[in-house]
Amino acid sequence: MIGSGMATGEIATRLNLSPKTVQTYRERIKQKMGLRTATDLVHSATLWLRNQCGS
Repeated sequence: MIGSGMATGEIATRLNLSPKTVQTYRERIKQKMGLRTATDLVHSATLWLRNQCGS
C-alpha cells in the first residue's frame, strides 16, 4: 500500500487500524530496513512493488 502511494490515513481505513498504529508500523519498517526518511521508505516500497509485478 505504501508502494502504491497510499497515505497513512488511507492505509489505516483500509486495514481498520488507527492512523497512529500505521505510522508506528511505518517507523518500525524504516528502522528494520535502515531507512532514514519517509521518502526513502516510499521509494523502497515502490521498487519492491514494481519487482513483484514483474515490471
